[in-house]
Amino acid sequence: MMWTYNYFYIFTTLSHYLMYRSFVAFLLLFVTAASGQSPKREFRAAWVASVANIDWPSKPGLSAIEQQQQFIQRLDQLKALGCNAAIVQVRPAADALYESKLEPWSHYLTGRQGEPPFPYYDPLLFMIAETHKRNMEFHAWFNPYRALMDNTRQAPSKKHITHTHPEWIVNYGDKAIINPGIPEAREYVADVIADVVKRYDIDAVHLDDYFYPYRIAGKEFNDAKMYAKYGNGMSKDDWRRDNVTRFITLLNTRIKAIKPYMKLGISPFGIWRNADKDPEGSNTKGGQTNYDDLYADVLLWMQKGWIDYLVPQLYWEHSSRPAPFTVLMPWWYGHCYKRHVYYGLAPYRMVNAHSGVWSGVKELMWQLRDIRGNCPNSGYAFFSAASFDKITAPIKDSLQHGFNKYPALVPPMPWLDSIPPAAPTLAITVTETGGKLKWQVNNPKKEPLHFVVYRFVNDEPVNIERNDRILSIQQELEYNDADVKRYKKCTYVVTALDRVWNESIASNKVEGAVK
Repeated sequence: MMWTYNYFYIFTTLSHYLMYRSFVAFLLLFVTAASGQSPKREFRAAWVASVANIDWPSKPGLSAIEQQQQFIQRLDQLKALGCNAAIVQVRPAADALYESKLEPWSHYLTGRQGEPPFPYYDPLLFMIAETHKRNMEFHAWFNPYRALMDNTRQAPSKKHITHTHPEWIVNYGDKAIINPGIPEAREYVADVIADVVKRYDIDAVHLDDYFYPYRIAGKEFNDAKMYAKYGNGMSKDDWRRDNVTRFITLLNTRIKAIKPYMKLGISPFGIWRNADKDPEGSNTKGGQTNYDDLYADVLLWMQKGWIDYLVPQLYWEHSSRPAPFTVLMPWWYGHCYKRHVYYGLAPYRMVNAHSGVWSGVKELMWQLRDIRGNCPNSGYAFFSAASFDKITAPIKDSLQHGFNKYPALVPPMPWLDSIPPAAPTLAITVTETGGKLKWQVNNPKKEPLHFVVYRFVNDEPVNIERNDRILSIQQELEYNDADVKRYKKCTYVVTALDRVWNESIASNKVEGAVK
């Protein structure tokens, strides 16, 4: 998106900002947009959904080669949009898109539940390797309690939980749900996720908004027997919330005992509670909420430090009457409790939108600017990746060549690890092919490191907060700058990044100069 458009856009939306922003915040946003500078730290992601073959693979039963090619195309698309993380659904409905002794292969992968891909490969190993190759985080997305998307048509394998533990299953509408009120069922789901954490090099465990199912008018979730057995004097609503909280605390304890750096993220429905139910709630009129309908007290989990990040699904526009983005974005950021809040955004609403606020790029870009201008160390995730295949408005150009022109590092989480790695030691050799940079770093823990290569030209000061001076984020210990001779003098430094994106101080400076 052109600078002139940004300039005009900010002035035309000034009246909206003054309704809920201070004038100082507006000025900061203006300076950021006008200069084209983006923050160095920002979570940029998209969901890649396997359920119903929304994003990947495009249909069941593709060959292994076709699946791999499609996933690489997805990653390359996200990388071009500026993303530094992929949130990939690996367990859509008590099934697996990976080799598992606990649950059957997903029919979304092969067309028949329990059947492995052909020729055989482990999709999760492949997806993690390709994601890390692009210096992106891999967040493994699990749906904890959904057993079947359609209990009237799907044919689960004999190893599926609906056969192995039918006493754990509640049929609700056309879905089969694992009952969160059964302690053994909660342990089972935690075992499934912990198994992945132990065996695979994922960066985060990610859960979506499905804990207890969304209410269906006139239908009661049939857990009366479990409530009678385990209710312990609580109201049914409090008991259900306690069941979900017990699962979250169990899961957090389990995964961090295996890998202390493992992130746990939740993507809740966009409204915690309405203010007419709770003065702490948002000034919204949502028909369903996390607390009252899904029994997910996500604010408690953040307050207690049981989760590391939230991505509330804010799929409404600024002008929405029941749930305005204008209200919800600052409300969630104001309830982060020193954890991270990113924002789930809805490019899917732009698909086939021929009129209204979603028919062009304005609404989504407005939301992105709101987040960037008012929520430091935040970010966003798009639902979902395949939407960008179908949108005719120039949103990809706006992101790739404008909003996300410069790379961003994932915000660090000091409660997981606050100690940065050692600074590299850098050397340069200028040849006909460019400036050949090589470095060494002391890494006694043998942890996987990334490196950031910065270039500053013609005596400008070294400032590693400038992401517009980043040449590369990589894992290799060398880099060739083919453009070194375009400038009178180039000054280079390199930093090291650890597993949770703590950055070292800059290396020694080296120079490449025209002789």
